[in-house]
Amino acid sequence: MEVLFDRGTFLPSCDLWLDAKGTRPFAFVSHAHSDHTGHHQRTILTDPTARFMRARMGSSGKVQHVLKYGEERDFGSFRATLLPAGHVLGSAQILIEQGGERLLYTGDFKLRPGLSREPALSVHADTLIMETTFGLPRYNFPPPEQTVAKIITFCREALSEGKVPVLFAYSLGKAQEILSALAGCDMPIMVHGSIWQMTRLYEDLGIVFPSYTRFEPDSVSGKILLCPPATAGSAMLENIPEKRLAMITGWGIDERSVHRYQCDAVFPLSDHADYGELMEMVGLVQPKRVFTLHGYAEEFARDLRRRGIDAWSLTGGNQIEFLL
Repeated sequence: MEVLFDRGTFLPSCDLWLDAKGTRPFAFVSHAHSDHTGHHQRTILTDPTARFMRARMGSSGKVQHVLKYGEERDFGSFRATLLPAGHVLGSAQILIEQGGERLLYTGDFKLRPGLSREPALSVHADTLIMETTFGLPRYNFPPPEQTVAKIITFCREALSEGKVPVLFAYSLGKAQEILSALAGCDMPIMVHGSIWQMTRLYEDLGIVFPSYTRFEPDSVSGKILLCPPATAGSAMLENIPEKRLAMITGWGIDERSVHRYQCDAVFPLSDHADYGELMEMVGLVQPKRVFTLHGYAEEFARDLRRRGIDAWSLTGGNQIEFLL
């Protein structure tokens, strides 16, 4: 199997793209975040991802091959099986089997347990292509329950001061995780329209959340407000005079992240694997070769080589094409 990279990973012998941008003849889409999707002719994906893509983009591919987790499908030149990735609801890894070789592509993944999505699984493979957003040792996140407790304290303190606590979280995935984490906190919750839309789809897929309402500017006082990061500095928020702002992101580990995001607080909660989980995934898959993508791909590959693992970045330096 040959592996190429050009705005997405391509397997020529399968004629299959993995999380490619633009329009491709045949592609696997691991999840519905915009940096992993495209308007493809044929698409392999899960049912939740198809639903989210239709809601966000109006399309999930002209021809859909919707697979359940664990279902093996024969595509002629290769066989494919989807596994949960633990990133957002419906996110998937793809196991490609061809000519006796096994290749696992993770897409964005997280091994830590979550509240609003399927837990990730792993399988043995000869080749592992993995997402490495947080591929530096300093990105080891604190226990999620510890971070959630700090978020709840932040909200209680803001409300006690008569201010609206505004939590910035991506509308697909992160917002639903936070909403689930706020269950039982006994504070009313209001959500931005884009979060409301995605959360209703989650509910259609069987996920249960604490009570929440859609954003209404005249009744936001006394409530926690969940918003996507793109609303920071918007007229919507400018019209709330008394508020405290918090960004929820794995990049909150970095020093001066509060200044970077111009918020009152930043909480390091991520739907991506941290450094320890990246290493754990390699140990679980036990691949002969590893190829890394995105974030600190070169640095993580170098760390693996120091451990005696044959590993290279697909997106760094001249390592654009590999023969497996």
